[in-house]
Amino acid sequence: MDKLKILKTLSCGGYELLDSGEGEKLERFGKFVLSRPDPQALWNKHLPNTEWEKADAVFVHSGAKAGWKKKPNVPEKWKIEFGGLSFFIKPTAFKHTGLFPEQGPNWQWIISNIKSAKANLNRPISVLNLFGYTGGATLAALSAGAEVAHIDGSKSAITWAKENATLSGLAEKPVRWILDDAREFVKREIRRGVHYDGIVMDPPAFGHGPKKELWKIEDDFLGFMKLCQEVLSDTPIFFLINGYSAGYSAIAYENNLSPLKEKFGGEIEKGELAIEESGSGRLLPAGIFARWSGIVKSL
Repeated sequence: MDKLKILKTLSCGGYELLDSGEGEKLERFGKFVLSRPDPQALWNKHLPNTEWEKADAVFVHSGAKAGWKKKPNVPEKWKIEFGGLSFFIKPTAFKHTGLFPEQGPNWQWIISNIKSAKANLNRPISVLNLFGYTGGATLAALSAGAEVAHIDGSKSAITWAKENATLSGLAEKPVRWILDDAREFVKREIRRGVHYDGIVMDPPAFGHGPKKELWKIEDDFLGFMKLCQEVLSDTPIFFLINGYSAGYSAIAYENNLSPLKEKFGGEIEKGELAIEESGSGRLLPAGIFARWSGIVKSL
């Protein structure tokens, strides 16, 4: 498939993109409205400044310092429902909230693939979530009945993901929460002979593991992809790669998934992740993806 696809996240009760423009976005997470920077919003705002001024919290830069300016009613964290799952929203010092709503369509795709595979395979389905952060893909896979290994190099992110699992009623599902460098973990799984039916990865452009292991996508991605293919089962069902700040095209990620299609069949989709503004219908670019599905046909 050569056509680029756009996966759109629409407004729902738990999340809404109210407006964007001039390097900022205005979002509602549950009952609280947040304003924060977004360099992709290179256009004019639709809503008047009076609407933006109603925000409950604003991420501001002041010289070399940056952080949230909150109204007194804004708690440290609060619960929202999104995509049939539950999450704690916690505005962080790096402007993030713990939820990447643009991943909603990918999470539904994961759920659909797992459910279809469970209907066709008479065995458990195992999923490996690498760079798992606050656990959206992990929760989606657990909700569909898979076993999950959730890997992240940040102890606080894993704690947050566990909280989200508890909120979503999934804490007792078969999941391993593992604080580790993604590459080192996969190498050990290869030595142990462990295999997975589905893999999800959100590789950062740059980062460190829990023991200060250096990750640079331009140096490490290709070798890591080779390792990940070695831990796939003989009947894999999906492989999803997301991209944010590395500057690569979705086509680059598609090319890395081509060997899976050649070996197992199935299909590859690639393109952009975007969030639709309520009211205007305008799309805010929010990342790229490439995904391969084997046993089941993609949505």
